[in-house]
Amino acid sequence: MKLDVRDLVQQFDGTTVLDRLTVSTGDIQALVLVGPSGGGKSTLLRILAGLDVPTAGSVAFDGRPLPRDEAALRDYRKTVGTVFQAYNLFPHLSALDNLLLPLIHVHGLSPAAARDRVREPLERFQLAAHAHKRPAELSGGQKQRIAILRALVVRPRRLFFDEPTSALDPEMTAEVLEMIGELKALGTQFVLVTHEMGFARRVADELAFIGDGRVLAHGSAEEIFDRCAVSRVRDFFGRILA
Repeated sequence: MKLDVRDLVQQFDGTTVLDRLTVSTGDIQALVLVGPSGGGKSTLLRILAGLDVPTAGSVAFDGRPLPRDEAALRDYRKTVGTVFQAYNLFPHLSALDNLLLPLIHVHGLSPAAARDRVREPLERFQLAAHAHKRPAELSGGQKQRIAILRALVVRPRRLFFDEPTSALDPEMTAEVLEMIGELKALGTQFVLVTHEMGFARRVADELAFIGDGRVLAHGSAEEIFDRCAVSRVRDFFGRILA
């Protein structure tokens, strides 16, 4: 995927959250967004995922501008998958039914075709044994992996992850990061917001440091972590990686 963001502005109630943010990537598989809390990472991700419309500026993936009208955005959202900090699973449905619901009611598959679609991914990611459990019966890591699988089984062009491990303990975090690493190995395109810096370094093809609503640094993980000339970025890593 090639991402081109130009002069992106997002304002809420007079507060500027993104301030003419600009970034262009090469043809990559994984873009990771890092930086301080409140810097604009999640706001940018929501725009890239088609969930919010920016106040100004433009976004294009692979040369195709992101639409701005709601009808076209609904169609766009059907082609991507988004995973949030909260799992957003329906508590009254089993894990399996949480996977089947969007396939049947949003993407128009028959119940039989939807079950065929999810069978292999459940096995691949060691979740088949938990398919008939409700979310309350699953661990946090299992719930988040089901949420990722729900986004994956619609066969999206790309996935968007908004700090998918922030609510998890270290063991469950490792489960979810392992799954995202497997998706990278399978060729899945994604944009990831994370505070897991070790994982960001391993998985990113390119990394963008977001702060004060702008891209303060952009490049390979090695360039950003080891050779960044921006003092704000160096100071941030100096504090959290010390």
